[in-house]
Amino acid sequence: MDDRDWLILKILYEKKNITKTAQSLYISQPALTKRIQQMEKEFQVAIIERGTRGVQFTPQGEYIAKCADEMLNRLRQIKEAALNMDEEVVGTLRLGVSNFISKHKLPRLLKLFRERFPKVDFKVTTGWSREVFNLIYNQDVHIGIVRGDYQWAESKLLLFEENVCVASKEKINLHDLPSLPRIEYETDTLLKPIIDNWWSGTFSQPPLIGMEVDKGDTCKEMILNGLGYGILPSVLVENHEDLHRINITDAQGNPIIRKTWMFYHHKSLEMKLIKEFVEFVEKLDFKHDV
Repeated sequence: MDDRDWLILKILYEKKNITKTAQSLYISQPALTKRIQQMEKEFQVAIIERGTRGVQFTPQGEYIAKCADEMLNRLRQIKEAALNMDEEVVGTLRLGVSNFISKHKLPRLLKLFRERFPKVDFKVTTGWSREVFNLIYNQDVHIGIVRGDYQWAESKLLLFEENVCVASKEKINLHDLPSLPRIEYETDTLLKPIIDNWWSGTFSQPPLIGMEVDKGDTCKEMILNGLGYGILPSVLVENHEDLHRINITDAQGNPIIRKTWMFYHHKSLEMKLIKEFVEFVEKLDFKHDV
């Protein structure tokens, strides 16, 4: 059994369909069937049965398939450890990155790092910060870059801080917000309650939602076109001097801050590639250099 065989079992167990599995792996159905038959011969058990409802795993096959993730992770660790024995920094750096960072910061960061270490490859997974946090927590990635104060007991590095602000095309007063159209947008699970709590502690009536959009960047574009105001992290609008901004504060008058963190497992620094990346980021002014 090689890593390709374990990958076949993993995907086949997820899809329960020979055709879809073959398409996902870019191999022919006969080739896929032959590989499964070879696995069955090696284990000396039937792994799958075909019926009117598609592929069904035998009890033995289900057990073997459930070992696929463990085996793939172990094979990956072995390859990474072998590469780490070399003095040269090589290998694939697996990153989980929040949506905003992946769009606005990550491309230049990876460019700068590859200029120094040209033999490094990257595998990047993007998503909401909560999704990225789960990836690094479960060690599915080497490095996680998240926005917000997630509880993390392992190693971390503060990349930058930003204010949460009210942004609008024209100058407005905070006490007028309930009567003005607000552009709502989808955001991660930590920022939304911060904004909601600030609103409920400041106003006795709900906001007037003028429109709902998919993300902060879209909200910014609507604000730039004078379609309403938004409450968003200042990094989204800091390059637009024509926008009016008011930083919001808590009940004690302290500015409401959003932090962006890099999370990693301390033990992973034993890998030369990860150690070099962490040290590289530590030397950057992340907010201005990338």
